[in-house]
Amino acid sequence: MNEVDTAGAIIIPNLPWIIGGGLLIGAMGVAGWIFTTWLRVRHGYPLDGVWGQAIYPQKNEEMVERIRLLSQENAQLRAEIGSMKDRLAVVERIVTDESHQLTRDIERLRGPAN
Repeated sequence: MNEVDTAGAIIIPNLPWIIGGGLLIGAMGVAGWIFTTWLRVRHGYPLDGVWGQAIYPQKNEEMVERIRLLSQENAQLRAEIGSMKDRLAVVERIVTDESHQLTRDIERLRGPAN
């Protein structure tokens, strides 16, 4: 048996482990890069540019005000969507209910007959 057959007999059965280990190491490298970038942005450290120059994340008053206004608009739109969902549920109930159930509900809301 020569050396090539011996190496093939060792490597081929362990090939899934070798490939899996390589993929795991690569994924850990990408996750580490994302984590360090997040830490740098969070604590105000400069990021690295294409040629190694320092790039500072911009955070000026105009951007802060714009984010605040967009957040308020987002909250208002979410509230409006919630009320529209409630109205749609009522319309769906009216459309799918039997007519006598709807009549009873309307009469109940009108109050007792005098």
